[in-house]
Amino acid sequence: MIIPKDEMLKLCADYSKNTLMETLEIEYIDAGDDFLTAKMPVNPRVHQPMGLLHGGASVALAESVGSAASLMFINPEKQEVRGIEISANHVRAKREGIVFCTAKIIHKGASIHLWEIKIVDEQDRLISMCKLTNMVLSRKER
Repeated sequence: MIIPKDEMLKLCADYSKNTLMETLEIEYIDAGDDFLTAKMPVNPRVHQPMGLLHGGASVALAESVGSAASLMFINPEKQEVRGIEISANHVRAKREGIVFCTAKIIHKGASIHLWEIKIVDEQDRLISMCKLTNMVLSRKER
């Protein structure tokens, strides 16, 4: 991890302001050498019509955490990350409470990062399993 844990969590919080992550109330809570973890409340704001956690909200959580996790391995002043593919399997329903999302690096290349992302409930039961591919790009002047 290039960025120390406290700085990484602050960077994620700063990047989340005025974005979908803030709307979904995603909070980054832990980071290590090869992982990043966040939590998200499950309430009517992220429900589908049947009152369950919407699969799209789960995917948005997974992509947010996996994309932010790639920041650990780049120089954000010179590089950017773009999610280019995500897949998800939703295996358990969730109506209320909190879900926790952890992205773990599978492949860390110079231009491609591959992440395994698990979303679990408060009892560590699997809600969704995702895979995210990120591309690392040189930052262009704006």
